[in-house]
Amino acid sequence: MTMAIHTQPRSSHFARAGSHARSRAPRALGIGALATAALGACGLTDEPAQELESEQAALAEQPSPGAPGIGDILYPGLGNGGYDVDHYDLALRYETASPSQAIEGTVTIWARATQSLSQLNLDFAGDAVGGVSVDGAAAAYAWDGEELVITPARPIKRGKRFAVTVSRFAASPAAPDPDAFLDAPFFTTPDGTAWAGQPHNAHRIFPSNDHPRDKASFSFRIDVPAGTTAVANGELAAQPAAGGRAIWRYEQREPMATELAQVAVGAFTVTDRGRHRGVRVRDVTPARLTAGLAPKLGAELGHLDWLRERLGDYPFGTYGSLVVDTSLGFALETQTLSLYEAAFFDQPAPYWDSVMVHELAHQWFGNSVAPTQWSDVWQNEGHATWYEISSMADPDSPAFTGFAQLVYSLGDLWRAYLGPVAAPYSGDPEWLFNANVYYGGALVLYALRQEVGDATFRATERTWVAKYRGRSASTADFIVVASEVSGRDLTAFLEAWLYGTTTPPMPGHPDWTVDPVDPQLAAQLAADARLAPAQVPMKGLRPIMRH
Repeated sequence: MTMAIHTQPRSSHFARAGSHARSRAPRALGIGALATAALGACGLTDEPAQELESEQAALAEQPSPGAPGIGDILYPGLGNGGYDVDHYDLALRYETASPSQAIEGTVTIWARATQSLSQLNLDFAGDAVGGVSVDGAAAAYAWDGEELVITPARPIKRGKRFAVTVSRFAASPAAPDPDAFLDAPFFTTPDGTAWAGQPHNAHRIFPSNDHPRDKASFSFRIDVPAGTTAVANGELAAQPAAGGRAIWRYEQREPMATELAQVAVGAFTVTDRGRHRGVRVRDVTPARLTAGLAPKLGAELGHLDWLRERLGDYPFGTYGSLVVDTSLGFALETQTLSLYEAAFFDQPAPYWDSVMVHELAHQWFGNSVAPTQWSDVWQNEGHATWYEISSMADPDSPAFTGFAQLVYSLGDLWRAYLGPVAAPYSGDPEWLFNANVYYGGALVLYALRQEVGDATFRATERTWVAKYRGRSASTADFIVVASEVSGRDLTAFLEAWLYGTTTPPMPGHPDWTVDPVDPQLAAQLAADARLAPAQVPMKGLRPIMRH
């Protein structure tokens, strides 16, 4: 029997419950605050004067609504302003073992206000919401497109830590369509369901601040029928069972972007490989396919060693692979648990082995160090492609050099068709995850290595992932790190490679040339009639298998 969900359905005519709370006048500083200020002036307190000034400013600030977008260039309405999330506590109930069932959930979001808030937004485009509270008090809320607009009973002071709870929200899975790229964030398989929220669809599953700039830790509580497996990001913390139900609890302690959240529920087997040099390794596979998949997935142990030699410590406590028996058209680096389709492993071993390296590299590049803007996604894909190709051929080998020269020859065409490496034309996933972001991003790293030498390049990579571990960082931040490590200003060099509309000369290869852009195509581009990314010339390069 499917549980009835008695909640308010999503509707463009969803009425606001209650009304805006009236903004309170700023209160005067009390005696304690005045005494603290006096002691501070005498040097008799450890509290810095600026902290008091900050508190005074927060008290005086008039509450106002938080921005309905975090400021992303490609996705202006994605994410929200006015607060930073610290932690998500996500409780989900799967009433039956049916892969097609809707889920009901409650999420409590711990956040800190970065302004005095009269109102705040969450991203959510699921099926329904049952209620909203802020710090335990019922809050008015309304749906505006894919924004859940929340008016707390009382304004939230800047700097205050607060909790928003969205109860009895609902979301429904859909069958994935490999021709509709990344359009089924909560998808069905013959064995159960799983998630793929990249780049901007996690909020179609659960309410959130859905942008990688605002990372947070996660707790998962997944209530399923006994005998059903549930897996999520991070470490398994508990697995109690009673009354025909089982509750799986996971903790993702390191910060995570919402788009990297993963919950897989169904007839799956968890293969625990124990701890490998301190990292818990487990794989999740359809129970009926585990015997054939488990030996292949064991390659990730060697991949961990290979990447750790180049990048330093793995940034999380857990890793593994999740394999689903459905056609996705991509692989995905959900945090600590990379997602693959089963048919992927029917390919020759060199193919899936190198792509497994790609997904694992993402745990450093894209997961631990997340992009500040989605236009910075080359940081994820260019680096992961660099290590994918490097796992097959040494960067100084003729094979790697030939690959780089081929990509170089396409540089002007790709920049014209798709946009510069760090400035994709569009946030449409088909355009965002394009050949110039993957192969062109790897070519930027090849050029950097050619310019500064292998030792400095390796030091730059290790410094980047160490300095911004657990944080979000921008292309400008990468340029600063590369300049600092090399001891020279690389701004002009890297900006030309990342933002230029033509391909710069390749250091060490003055004879390399680029193919000209067709004049007819140039005219089409001028009229904003760009060709689809799938039609971009590849000259024998393996078509982008988005991963």
